[in-house]
Amino acid sequence: MTTRKSVGIVGAGAAGLCGAKHMLEEGLEVTVYEIGSNVGGMWVYQNDNGRSSAYKTLHINTARDLTNFSDFRFDETVPPFPSHWDMARYLTDYTDHFGVTPRIRFNTRVVSVKPAPSYTHDTPRWQITTERGEVIEHDTVILATGHLTKPLEVPMFRDAFAGEYLHSHYYRDPARFVGKRVCVVGVGNSALDIASDLAVTSEKVVLVARSSALVIPKLVFGRPFWDTIKPFYKPWVPAWLRTKVLKSLVYVVQGDMTALGFPATSKRVHATSNANIVNHIKYRRVLVENGIEKIDGKHVTFANGRTEEFDTLIAATGYVIDLDFLDERVIERHESRLDLYMRIVPPDWRGLYFLAYFNSDTALNWICEGQVRWLREFEMGRAQLPDRSEMLADIAARNAWVEGQFKDTPRHGIEVEHLPYFADLKRTLRLAQKRAGRAVRDVGIAAVNRMPHRKREAG
Repeated sequence: MTTRKSVGIVGAGAAGLCGAKHMLEEGLEVTVYEIGSNVGGMWVYQNDNGRSSAYKTLHINTARDLTNFSDFRFDETVPPFPSHWDMARYLTDYTDHFGVTPRIRFNTRVVSVKPAPSYTHDTPRWQITTERGEVIEHDTVILATGHLTKPLEVPMFRDAFAGEYLHSHYYRDPARFVGKRVCVVGVGNSALDIASDLAVTSEKVVLVARSSALVIPKLVFGRPFWDTIKPFYKPWVPAWLRTKVLKSLVYVVQGDMTALGFPATSKRVHATSNANIVNHIKYRRVLVENGIEKIDGKHVTFANGRTEEFDTLIAATGYVIDLDFLDERVIERHESRLDLYMRIVPPDWRGLYFLAYFNSDTALNWICEGQVRWLREFEMGRAQLPDRSEMLADIAARNAWVEGQFKDTPRHGIEVEHLPYFADLKRTLRLAQKRAGRAVRDVGIAAVNRMPHRKREAG
């Protein structure tokens, strides 16, 4: 390559920083556009970019040694489940360590991403427009803005409830809810954390479970849950056995989910992780109801016909994928999914990639790193994408898998299981390298957790 490719990355959260680090390692010219004044995205409490949903008591759900990137460990003084403060510091250190910081344009809102006038399939060019009216062209653009920024509002809750209403995205701490009767709708991680927060300070807390739940404990036998089941998360362990071990261990520690009040379901649900909610339910500090039938003023009638009055309703109802800056020609808009090849590539366009737009059964950083290692092979000309029909077939198969396996709710639209996904990244890359006439080589995607970890430098 006689000239360096120019790469624009939108977002300086964990995904965008990982993408920048790996592109810089290839010698590419990288610019990161960050709407706020900090790196770390959702992990920055009270982030001035206005997009973070971090609340004061937030800790990561996956264990520390699983969440770090493969070549940059957490400091050993960080607890097994880092707080948002720990995560923000870690990502700042990562950014500085790998020389990404000088490449970031802070306080720069991107208002448009579209093909440049000179765009062709063989020589793509993309145009980024900022809020200040700047128009910058790049050979490649990586979108890493996250999918937990635009709340999914349910009109029945938002418009009908006469008391205080807020989406969980705007919840920060329990102080303003002391002594209040609070109804929390949802069974995701945020809902369980918020209900646990409020359980000992509010007059009453009711958790509305519209679907089933699988609540994974944080610790088992004094160790992070992941450390206990990690031996079963190997490619050669049958999926049915892995699932059985997971559910059996959850049952031993937490008991029957239906006995806690959560509804049964014939389909899978995205697992949640919480250290306290089961105890709060057992102590009846938190009551569980199965759905809402109607709302009249401050009165909420549940699916079982019981009616109760509340001061506050907190809707932990999830998010819609927000890409309002992206040219509408690029990808069909769906609230809860993106039709992308390998969840990364829009099949009709080249030089544009989507990074970390997924829900997973493991740490985002881990899978994000695998995605970056995959896409950089295409950008460096060492791999070639399949034709459009093959990409569309892959997209259809992934959508069908989600529909067949998981309950039909928005949160499952971009679901990923990491072991088969890593295997697919590895398989598709090998085929892509053959298409490009390159020698097949293992870039370490499927075994990213076994890669050597670089020790952090003191200071």
